[in-house]
Amino acid sequence: MAALAAGYRCQYAADRVADKTRWGLSIDTAEQTALTDVLTTCPNAPVTVTRAR
Repeated sequence: MAALAAGYRCQYAADRVADKTRWGLSIDTAEQTALTDVLTTCPNAPVTVTRAR
């Protein structure tokens, strides 16, 4: 995720978590660590999940 523009990092990470949750996809330890590291610097990044039908 280091290559992402700073202004988009929070939105990307929140969207990634939402997509994984929506579709019931697994997450490995490295991805979880990377997303957690990004999201801890994003106090106002809501994660909105739209339920899959």
